[in-house]
Amino acid sequence: MDNLDMKILSRLLNNCRESDRQIGMELGISGGAVRARIRKMEEMKIIEEFFIKVEPPVLGYGVLYFVVSGEDINEILDQIVLVGEPFFVVPCVGGITVCSIVVKDNMEQKIQLASKLMKDVRVLSIFEAENPGFNSNLTKTDLEILDKLIKNPIAKIETIAEKTNMSTKTITRCIEKLQENDGVQFTVIYDPKKIERYIPHAILTWIDGDLKETIENMNRIFSKSYLQIPFIAKNQIVLFMYSDNIFKMDEITQKVRTVKNVKSADLFIPKKISFHIKWLEKAIKDFKKSSKLHLTYQTN
Repeated sequence: MDNLDMKILSRLLNNCRESDRQIGMELGISGGAVRARIRKMEEMKIIEEFFIKVEPPVLGYGVLYFVVSGEDINEILDQIVLVGEPFFVVPCVGGITVCSIVVKDNMEQKIQLASKLMKDVRVLSIFEAENPGFNSNLTKTDLEILDKLIKNPIAKIETIAEKTNMSTKTITRCIEKLQENDGVQFTVIYDPKKIERYIPHAILTWIDGDLKETIENMNRIFSKSYLQIPFIAKNQIVLFMYSDNIFKMDEITQKVRTVKNVKSADLFIPKKISFHIKWLEKAIKDFKKSSKLHLTYQTN
């Protein structure tokens, strides 16, 4: 892996439907060269799969985040499924795992329930990711197409049209709508341990002040180190970054702590990243059965 590979991986993480040609134009290489490097990352199992990540609030669900002591994914999953459907599980260096679950309602009750049930792992932190205003303006047609994209996020428009008996114009319009939604991301799942020379990491910040002002400051200072677009929820900003050594990584973390409005910043180095879509498949299936033509969830 060299820095150009990392830039291509970054483009795919932020939009895996972006064409090889477009990525090449922005990076100053040919589309064929981009395709060859992507193929190399797939063969090396750095890129594990192309994936569409849908934030649960888009479909009217809440999210609980956990930071727990322990790295046994199966053990942690056995615990969190007692409270809700898994969203993601990320074991990190140092024996810490960050995970989240999808819940429908009674958030405070679910937090208390989780604290009582998760006895086999030590819960260091539980917090709710308040909906930052994701657009939930989805129709049954959108969900029908989303259902196909779950299986293959980079499927050609003509292929989806054939499978859904919809026009290519409808498919194109729907995908554009999904791509404009901040709560929907066409991305990839990668294996951090397979990346040599660089260390992917995340910095979880707690903000006490204006979120917009803070993220603008962070973008101005740290954007060259971004691996993915930062994630914003409630009073947290998560920075997804990469460094070529641990000392730079530590320097960046310390620098993040000095940004105006940052109350605290914690560094996490992922060893494995896994997302779960059972909740999403069930949500789409349930809505398609309903008589409603349109999602009516409130996001304010």
